[in-house]
Amino acid sequence: MTEIDLEKERIEILNAFKGLLRATKDRTRENTKLIRKAFDVAVDAHKDVRRKSGEPYIYHPIAVARICAEEIGLGTTSVVCALLHDTVEDTHITLQDIEDLFGEKPRRIIDGLTKIPEVFDENASIQAENFRKMILTISDDIRVVLIKLADRLHNMRTLGSMAPEKRLKIASETKFLYAPLAHRLGLYSIKSELEDLAFKHTEPEVYQQIENNLKSTQDVRNRFIRRFVHPIREALLHEGYIFDIKARTKSISSIWRKMQTKGVPFEEVYDLFAIRVIVDTPVELEKPDCWRIYSLVTDFYQPSPDRLRDWISTPRANGYESLHTTVMSPQGKWVEVQIRSKRMDEIAEKGLAAHYKYKEEKGEDSKFDRWLVEIRELMENPDLSAMDFVNEFKMNLFSEEIYVFTPKGDLRVLPHDATILDFAYDIHTEIGSKCIGAKVNNKLVPLSYQLHNGDQVEIITSAKQKPVDEWLKFVTSARAKQKIKTALFEEKKIISFDGKEILQRKLRQFNIKYTPENIAVLEKYFAYASAQDLYFRVAKGKVDLAKIREIENHNGNLSLEKKGSNVPKDKHELDVYPKINKQEDVLIIGEDFKNIQYRLAKCCNPIPGDEVFGFITINEGIKIHRNNCANAEHLMSKMAYRLVKTKWKKQELTAHLASIRLIGIDNVGIVNKITEIISNQHNVDMKSIFFEANDGIFEGRIKVLVYDKEHLEQLTNNFELIEGVKRVERWDSQDEEAIQ
Repeated sequence: MTEIDLEKERIEILNAFKGLLRATKDRTRENTKLIRKAFDVAVDAHKDVRRKSGEPYIYHPIAVARICAEEIGLGTTSVVCALLHDTVEDTHITLQDIEDLFGEKPRRIIDGLTKIPEVFDENASIQAENFRKMILTISDDIRVVLIKLADRLHNMRTLGSMAPEKRLKIASETKFLYAPLAHRLGLYSIKSELEDLAFKHTEPEVYQQIENNLKSTQDVRNRFIRRFVHPIREALLHEGYIFDIKARTKSISSIWRKMQTKGVPFEEVYDLFAIRVIVDTPVELEKPDCWRIYSLVTDFYQPSPDRLRDWISTPRANGYESLHTTVMSPQGKWVEVQIRSKRMDEIAEKGLAAHYKYKEEKGEDSKFDRWLVEIRELMENPDLSAMDFVNEFKMNLFSEEIYVFTPKGDLRVLPHDATILDFAYDIHTEIGSKCIGAKVNNKLVPLSYQLHNGDQVEIITSAKQKPVDEWLKFVTSARAKQKIKTALFEEKKIISFDGKEILQRKLRQFNIKYTPENIAVLEKYFAYASAQDLYFRVAKGKVDLAKIREIENHNGNLSLEKKGSNVPKDKHELDVYPKINKQEDVLIIGEDFKNIQYRLAKCCNPIPGDEVFGFITINEGIKIHRNNCANAEHLMSKMAYRLVKTKWKKQELTAHLASIRLIGIDNVGIVNKITEIISNQHNVDMKSIFFEANDGIFEGRIKVLVYDKEHLEQLTNNFELIEGVKRVERWDSQDEEAIQ
């Protein structure tokens, strides 16, 4: 065992703390004393604790505090809370101690942080409830969420010391919830890093490949950027601007997304980087100066008219302002140019902290404040389950936005794909509930009509109108969905009250007591989730009340012993969960696993050599998915409690189904060459083949039986050698199997 040099560690901890002090902005002597006090308390509280990596635990709160100060731009109170954020949960320090030492505000922030567990392990509803608690703090103190994001960022940076299954789970959770949240709060660099770190652990091979490609092309890219920027720099100096020009390489995860959505390899992703021009100019000159610089850039390079984005005139909901254009370089490559002021750049980099710093100068509420109001409204619905809340919140986090106008010319910002109903509820709840249609640009349209940028909308209402279930299919925004659900719930309560009276009369007629126990039996017998559902169906005439006679009747009470009435609905759950110890058990594919049925998922068709995990379904045993399956992020982040560690058995060769997609130039005889490789060179059994050609480009989909991942890679490598084949990739038939 390596001996620990405590004196060396002490010096390193002090140096880390000095680095934190240097990173903290606007430090007074009093603030420095407060930070030092928090540091001393944290060092003492965590003195005997080490992280999984073996380093002293205190490095973590120091690192989180530094992210808060340096990368988010938060002040002294946040730095103090970041240093102390784990003390109440993990050490002898209490909330009262925090208040006595540092005051009421740090106590409230640390209390908010303590309510949010670092890793959600329990089950889907508890995990969702924890996230809901964190978002509730937005309406209390936004710093809780910002410090939590800093905490998550440092944990992602040091994720390598965790067990593989924990890494996958935390990475999936980060990608699913925390990266979008950072985006909404305007923290673009943190959002990109969280996505990249999550991608690094969920798709390590692809991540490494793209990282290597970026490194190998870096010198060529730098030479190109220097030549591209030179005339712009000279023109700006000639005009007397104070400015800075930066080149920003796209994040690895965004490059991969581009490769997937465009269906192109790395070499064909044209916008690997963006040029950013940052001008130092007074607020009143920002807009004209940015447009003048745009004019200078387009004097040298031809712009694409379809790729101009003006987020200066209409900033995004999270406060982001910038002018984006894509221009053609002399080398025939498209280049994105972003033009913004120093103030805009600080808001883009530091997000919320900078937003509030400048908000007071402008003296106005922003769209971001309006978003906070919407989130509070979402939380005020007591009937929204925690899981529904997470889904609604995620949906509303960061869809693209459109800009539409009222008849008087007021601008409203709505999610992409918003409909007439979304717009109506955005104006006012009453207008939404009474909406029967609208005029868009003076043309009559129905409730389901999808709005577009620049539309002018006039809502038509009727006093007789009221929300119906079908409306939920027509809306995109969380606000509209929540308002419709609330109205439907109130309507259902009124109808259910009538149904309750009908049922009471019928029970009296059959000489049966109206008791909670008897209602519970009826719920089970008619298979409804709650008494209210039962009453509602009775009122609607959907329940055959004559069947009550079929239930055994003893002394005026319904029997709970009726055959089939007390059989659990989810017998599978009672069978499977108690048999599995998730900490120790490993499912070996090819061997018996506690007499529990398992099979390979059709959505991703895993083969030996793939990294895999098991997922306990509701009624089909355990399904084995690849770690990079399209469904994996959803399963790992929202239903981690149903995952089982899984490995391949080292066994005799067994063939497994795999699907391959080929794309290339439609040359004569190319199909023959492909089938020859399958049948002759690799002795592979082909299950199906499909080829389609269009305008000289062919796409082929082949299903083959292979022994393992290595066998499949040998086959795909040979396909890539065929002249005319441009891309070969594994193809998942993701629509073939829904998640159970």
